[in-house]
Amino acid sequence: MALPPVLRDRLRLPVIGSPLFIISGPELVIAQCKAGVVGSFPSLNARPISQLDEWLARITEELAAWDRDHPDTPSAPYAVNQIVHKTNNRLEEDLELCVKYKAPVVITSLGARTDVNDAVHSYGGVVMHDVISNAFAHKAVEKGADGLITVAAGAGGHAGGLSPFALVQEVRQWFDGPLALSGAIASGRAILGAQAMGADLAYIGSAFIATAEANAPEGYKDMIVGSAAADIVYTNLFTGVHGNYLAPSIVAAGLDPHNLPVSDPSAMNFGSGGNQKAKAWRDIWGCGQGIGAVNDREPAADFIARLDQEYRQAQVELAAKVALTPARPVAMAAE
Repeated sequence: MALPPVLRDRLRLPVIGSPLFIISGPELVIAQCKAGVVGSFPSLNARPISQLDEWLARITEELAAWDRDHPDTPSAPYAVNQIVHKTNNRLEEDLELCVKYKAPVVITSLGARTDVNDAVHSYGGVVMHDVISNAFAHKAVEKGADGLITVAAGAGGHAGGLSPFALVQEVRQWFDGPLALSGAIASGRAILGAQAMGADLAYIGSAFIATAEANAPEGYKDMIVGSAAADIVYTNLFTGVHGNYLAPSIVAAGLDPHNLPVSDPSAMNFGSGGNQKAKAWRDIWGCGQGIGAVNDREPAADFIARLDQEYRQAQVELAAKVALTPARPVAMAAE
């Protein structure tokens, strides 16, 4: 399972901080990268497009300065998320800026296009494409994606419905490239579990919403800390694409989270889901099932340090369990 050098040699932990719509900005990305995990953001978070130029310049300059001052602990690479969907009329312009700043990693979502991948490859960048099924994984690789992000059941925001065990094992039967797993990962143990299943990297999003650098309302952060898996609702009402959302935010918008109608799945609408006063992601808050492990609001660096400690401890405990497991002889077939 070969990883490109940019994802193999510069990470403290095998983690990509997933791009969070509205929430991920330069502050969170820079904090994540300095702490040793890939920080990412959706290009559409920067509005107007001139702000994207400013963000990429700031991220590039601050991480370069960090690397000069901390040669023994260089920053992890950053990633920019591009929505490759017909409704995104900024794609070409945003992609030009990624090429200008040579964004190390580009995460593509909701569509795979050869020309987008070629543009990133023109300067040596790496393309990771997120998928919810084995069929979409095949299409992404056929279009030239370098790696895959398998978005399994339990992931925050737009998510698939397949078990991570099922999705990863199907993809690994034919794909030996970079593979990240998304879906309810919020602890060091879960990171190691993702690797045990066959993934190279864990893809963590919802847990970062509660960090100090995240551009999320205070109530959203508090709701993350106070909620658990039972508080997550899977619906396509709010955007036309199935996703996971916090039930208390749905209740606050005047809707019954247990009796939601089905939306038209033919196109993403980012609309109000029939309630003109409530919009995803401003009022209806996306979140994954893993937040039961999030018990505090803290700086991103502190959260990553805790993940690192949990991950190392889980490695030790797993090694001990394996050592204590007696080897069983393979029964020989009768001649």
